[in-house]
Amino acid sequence: MKVVHVISGRETGGSRKHLLSLLKCFPKGDAALIVFQKGLLYDEACHLDINVQLLEQTSRYDLSVLKKMVNHINEKDYDIIHSHGARANLFTYLIKRKLRAPWVATVHSDPSLDFMHKGLRGKIFSMINKKTFNSIDLIFAVSDHLKNRLIEEGLEKEKIKTVYNGIQFDNRLHLSKLKKEAFGLTEDDFIIAMAARCHPIKGHEIVFKALKELNDINIKVLLIGDGPSKKDLEAKAREMGLISQVRFLGFRSDVEALIDLADISLLASYSESFPLVLLESAKMKKTVIATNVGGVNALIPDQSMGFVVPKGDPASLKEAILTAKKIKQAGKLGDMGERLYQHAKSHFSLHQLYEMIYDNYQHIL
Repeated sequence: MKVVHVISGRETGGSRKHLLSLLKCFPKGDAALIVFQKGLLYDEACHLDINVQLLEQTSRYDLSVLKKMVNHINEKDYDIIHSHGARANLFTYLIKRKLRAPWVATVHSDPSLDFMHKGLRGKIFSMINKKTFNSIDLIFAVSDHLKNRLIEEGLEKEKIKTVYNGIQFDNRLHLSKLKKEAFGLTEDDFIIAMAARCHPIKGHEIVFKALKELNDINIKVLLIGDGPSKKDLEAKAREMGLISQVRFLGFRSDVEALIDLADISLLASYSESFPLVLLESAKMKKTVIATNVGGVNALIPDQSMGFVVPKGDPASLKEAILTAKKIKQAGKLGDMGERLYQHAKSHFSLHQLYEMIYDNYQHIL
């Protein structure tokens, strides 16, 4: 079975890691990748020796790549086209009638929120993205919560399959050990790692409110990620008197090492599907605090493995951070991380992800 995956190429977060990990599971020669621009994803795919085809656009509105897509996909005689993200979905939708293979798509996030805070243009893009879903032959939703959201949007239940994200747990991590002093941290600090792009949906301001209420200068937050709201968030942290507690680290290629440096990993989002960063935290046996979004409860089914708090609630987040700090002081935070690791390893492995996707491929052929 030959499968070609299609993605814009500009992704830097979870969908990028999900796709590259999945592609490495396929037997050599059975999977390929199409991207429309160079970037981190393209560079990593080349480094991993993945068969990647660059159909470069002069701008995101350059549709001359459509003819190249049709020719490339039909000439290579792929059995499945598998798209990821709004641009890849739109382009595949526009050429679907010229393709011989069935179309599969993975939906990584709530489509009603993908273009939030982008005004009229965002509303138009959101409407177009949702329209493409009706033509997809099979949709993978990365959590039951996201599957239900797609059904609420009017999609047929029968053509949506829940396939949770997975990572490889049985390979040993060889992380470069980072020093706390390099980030202005001390042994007395309680360190929180928050890997999330700077965007309103990620809940950074809720974290700032919780920090303000905690009023503890030894609680420090490492904010890992870039995005459109970064300058606004830096200004907000200064305004709230938190600039000494918050480290704006921007985009980093050593996210795992930064999580390893921290005491806990934090997700404060208003909406997620099934965040890969939480699986990576579990792999490093880090206790997690996460908002009750998407498939988070599947990863953290009870309080022995971590903390699940209501979204948009700084008071609940404050209490979770305070409790985690007390558990650390009692020397038992590592036990929570170990339990989370064992649960995640049993239920969300990369092998399980690949097998479920491959079985569904066979079903639609």
